[in-house]
Amino acid sequence: MISDFLSKSTISRVFSDGSEDLSFRYEETVRPIAKALLDMETIEEDDTMDVQAMKSLLKYKIKRIEELEQHIEHLNSLIDKQKIQFHEKIDEERERFNKSIDFLKEQVAYKDKRMDLLLESVTAKDRRIEELLTRLLSCHNYKEV
Repeated sequence: MISDFLSKSTISRVFSDGSEDLSFRYEETVRPIAKALLDMETIEEDDTMDVQAMKSLLKYKIKRIEELEQHIEHLNSLIDKQKIQFHEKIDEERERFNKSIDFLKEQVAYKDKRMDLLLESVTAKDRRIEELLTRLLSCHNYKEV
């Protein structure tokens, strides 16, 4: 939106020598000066048809710029909402995957523990079989076939 207030230094820069080589914002600087000096936004009865047409066109462009700025703001708010929804969805997915990873880690640890117990059991069984075989072979009543 337009601010009809301009600082003295801004007006001095606009009207200073070489200011045509500088760039100024239309809405914040040029338009308020033109509005004050040229009365460009008020259509007068004594204006010529060409001036009235130009002022009408200027009013239409100003209105259209404001509409487009509002549309941009609306689209930006929609984008922000979509970003929030997207981030929430990513957070949910991340949480779901972390739970899945934690579950799988627990399962691997459980399986490792069971494999360790099984290996201990097999090792103990092998030792007993070896001990029994040694006793059998050292028995005085044993005859090789």
